[in-house]
Amino acid sequence: MSVEILNESGEVPAPVPEQELADLGRHVLEQLRVHPRAELTITLVDEPAMTALHERWMDLPGPTDVMSFPMDELRPGREGEEPAPGLLGDVVLCPSVARTQAAAAGHAVGDELLLLTTHGILHLLGFDHAEPDQEREMFDLQRTLLLTFLAQRGRSTTAAPEAGQR
Repeated sequence: MSVEILNESGEVPAPVPEQELADLGRHVLEQLRVHPRAELTITLVDEPAMTALHERWMDLPGPTDVMSFPMDELRPGREGEEPAPGLLGDVVLCPSVARTQAAAAGHAVGDELLLLTTHGILHLLGFDHAEPDQEREMFDLQRTLLLTFLAQRGRSTTAAPEAGQR
């Protein structure tokens, strides 16, 4: 899997090490049986850049925490089925918005960015949370993916909310 990390946020070092974001991206894609040659880009941006994206693509004011831009509309693979190769797309994160959210939730900004990365990848794979059933499915999967990733690293987090908290 190709996971590229671009830090255009001006925050150096980034609140989450680039390698950890890339490892999380690979973990999520592997767990969801996405083709091993799928390509994902995770970009960290500042608030003016996120505001511009949010206004242009969502017609909503101000910055947001995460946006997803799918390319080839890849979906999770199924057991015994060969997944389709292609470009998964881009996840764009805003560390300064994540920092505010993390402080309000009482956890580390790094944990918030890991959560948002997982959330963004799930959106790229067609998951949504517009309806209660969709929200429950997406947030349960998001929590499981994040917790298994952190457990493999001998860590835990308080940033894996129950469905309905994000």
